[in-house]
Amino acid sequence: MTPVLAFDIETVPDCEGIRRLYDLPDALPDHEVAEVAFQRRRAASGNDFLQPHLQRVVAIACVMRDDESVRVWSLGHPGDPERALIQRFYEGLERYTPQLVSWNGGGFDLPVLNYRALLHGINAAQFWEMGDENRDFRYNNYVSRYHTRHLDLMDVLAMYQPRNNSPLDEVAQVAGLPGKIGLHGSQVWEEFQSGGIERIRSYCEADTANTYLLYLRYQLVRGAMTLPHFKRECAVLRAALEKLAQPHWAEFLSRWRDPLLHE
Repeated sequence: MTPVLAFDIETVPDCEGIRRLYDLPDALPDHEVAEVAFQRRRAASGNDFLQPHLQRVVAIACVMRDDESVRVWSLGHPGDPERALIQRFYEGLERYTPQLVSWNGGGFDLPVLNYRALLHGINAAQFWEMGDENRDFRYNNYVSRYHTRHLDLMDVLAMYQPRNNSPLDEVAQVAGLPGKIGLHGSQVWEEFQSGGIERIRSYCEADTANTYLLYLRYQLVRGAMTLPHFKRECAVLRAALEKLAQPHWAEFLSRWRDPLLHE
């Protein structure tokens, strides 16, 4: 089988880049640097959500399903530099050529990774392959919106209409899945400033597991899986999570009450 890689990222303001962009003094604390960027963004757009090139990646979580097993983890180690995390992500694509799965990955995660790879000079040749070197990518690659090598679940379920976009947390909970664990996206910057990178990584991993479970449901409703197959795949993930010692997985499992598993 083609490996399936569901992924999610967490970001904070790129204070070093913001200093350069707005010619701010090095002595200005990070929280004040970020506030300058937030204020400028609010003035320009009405909200303070920073553009992709000003987002620094601090966590990338993955669920990988292949012929042998399913694995859930965060790339690298807490405190690893951004470049190392992003390099690992693109190296994974180079090594496995997986089916990528995300929730709003086309709208946020991949644009952030692409801009940041550009800024760091990271090789991402497999991601950008369009069929020039590998003909298999000509009509199915990671870049084209309507190709399936990257499946942005939110975009597909919304029928590519932004007005129909829905948040992962709410869709997951309505489906009987755990939803977000520990944090919400709006709290990541504050948590990062407090040294809570482990909590951020745990939060990111839980989001990725929710995304993967929604992907399994998507495979069921589009006829790529039977209900018994769906249940088996859920059981494989549950068994893998039960072996992990981190507290967020115990909470995740206690809140996983998918009604389809009891049909």
